[in-house]
Amino acid sequence: MLQIREGQCGLCMHFGESHQPDTKLIQIRQTHQAPEDLLDDCGHPRHASLHLRVTPISGCDGFEPARIQ
Repeated sequence: MLQIREGQCGLCMHFGESHQPDTKLIQIRQTHQAPEDLLDDCGHPRHASLHLRVTPISGCDGFEPARIQ
């Protein structure tokens, strides 16, 4: 399991933004832990044309904290 810190993609509102929040995404945001092999879409408007797939521990200067549901 990966430990996710504030400012990393797993805790960003744009991580997995292209689909409905599922239990896995909600659990990552609550526990700050994610599987090592997880990839998901980055929905940040600045990166949309790139169709980025990122890990929960990736990061950029466009971080916006996700609301925990």
